[in-house]
Amino acid sequence: MAEPERPAIIEVSGDWQVEPVSFGWFREYSNRLANALRARGVARGDRIAILLPQGRAVLAAHLAAYKLGAIAVPLAALFGVDALTYRLADSGAKVVVTNAPGLAKLRRIEEPLPGLALVISTDGRDGEAEDWEALLAGASPDFSPVDTTPDDPALMIYTSGTTGNPKGALHGHRVLPGHLPGVQMPHEFMPRPGDLAWTPADWAWAGGLLNMLLPALHFGVAVVARPVTRFEPDEAYRLMQDLRIRNAFVPPTALRMLRGAGSPRGRFTLNLRSVAAAGEALGAETLEWGREALGLTINEAYGQTECNLVLASSDAIGVSRPGAIGKAVPGHEVAIIRPDGSVCAAGEEGQIAVRRPDPVMFLGYWNNPTATAAKFIGDWMTTGDEGVEDEDGYVRFIGRDDDVITSSGYRIGPGEIEDCLLRHPAVALAAAVGKPDPLRTEIVKAFVVLKPGRTGSPALVSELQDFVRARLSAHEYPREIAFREELPLTTTGKIIRRLLRAEG
Repeated sequence: MAEPERPAIIEVSGDWQVEPVSFGWFREYSNRLANALRARGVARGDRIAILLPQGRAVLAAHLAAYKLGAIAVPLAALFGVDALTYRLADSGAKVVVTNAPGLAKLRRIEEPLPGLALVISTDGRDGEAEDWEALLAGASPDFSPVDTTPDDPALMIYTSGTTGNPKGALHGHRVLPGHLPGVQMPHEFMPRPGDLAWTPADWAWAGGLLNMLLPALHFGVAVVARPVTRFEPDEAYRLMQDLRIRNAFVPPTALRMLRGAGSPRGRFTLNLRSVAAAGEALGAETLEWGREALGLTINEAYGQTECNLVLASSDAIGVSRPGAIGKAVPGHEVAIIRPDGSVCAAGEEGQIAVRRPDPVMFLGYWNNPTATAAKFIGDWMTTGDEGVEDEDGYVRFIGRDDDVITSSGYRIGPGEIEDCLLRHPAVALAAAVGKPDPLRTEIVKAFVVLKPGRTGSPALVSELQDFVRARLSAHEYPREIAFREELPLTTTGKIIRRLLRAEG
């Protein structure tokens, strides 16, 4: 390593204490963790769950997993008990690296997790959870990574779908190098002298992990880490000012919140060079606001957990058009296709699709070959997103052709919310849909049929909201709940969500 003292992560605590963590530290401590895990029986292919907010331990755990040939399974710190239970059981995680709040959630899991052999807490030994510091202190700082190929599994991120439970999108070791062009375009060809990266997105999501953290570090660009439970515009402005952040990946909802907080001019002095946005349509108004308030063009990007950053804008090379995501990133073949897999003509609406093989395309859904096969039409990986491509190759996003809800940059499957609501003793039937919202793109709205003898009320609305928030996560709970005598169903008993969406 040429510059082991060079900062890799710059941690900013809740009380604004700043501490850089070097590349050399990560080399040593990821080696220590890899050795400690190997000594406890962790081997190639084993799943290592990472349940932590932004910080050094997240990256150290990822690196240790990759060096071992194991599979990193990032889990959002905001997940509730039910969401964690499903993902840990489905992945068969052997190890969980977490902190005290995560440990408290794990202790509330009632279902058996026979595959789980080791829990490590960054907040010290607690019951059966081992102490992170003691574990690493007792391990060797030298480790030879196992040999892996580009298609050997490295990372699994759970993504929600329209029906059933969340699916684990399994990626190979090529996922990081495959992402580099898709990061360079919206970040105006990182690295440049003085670059410093930050995202408010949780590093457990593809947006935080693959749109910023790992690619920036590949380029030698340090990443600012600040664990927060909610996005606060003025705090974000202050962070960008005080740390002199140059490159930011900010989901469109957060950008709209920054816009709503007023112009930073006269209040904050920003040093931004590039701002990228992805996860939902940015909108022409927010694009114009970025030029006026931030002094730059916000570059859009597009992808999915299964195949991320395949379309992008880059104002530096003149690839930017209001109302369009951008063009296909070099190295990816993206098209608008018809239901039969044929490619649409310019100006014709269809589904956005990516042709395989592709450097960032997932290996498949974990233990779900049927769902994997259903994702493809021939060699085209379908996205479920409707779009149109113009004669110049710019792609405009139109909307989803399925029931996935896009809220604040998160893709939310209605099935998980409905299943959670059905666990409440008052609920007989439930449906979740997305309702258009000017700030979040969509909010979750639930339609609930109550059991006999139960009556809808504002108090019950609050109770159901708290019930979902505690068991799933803060971004998945229904912000609106409507009580109904019955729900529209098909002849086979499936809820017709499009009728509920139309109802609003």
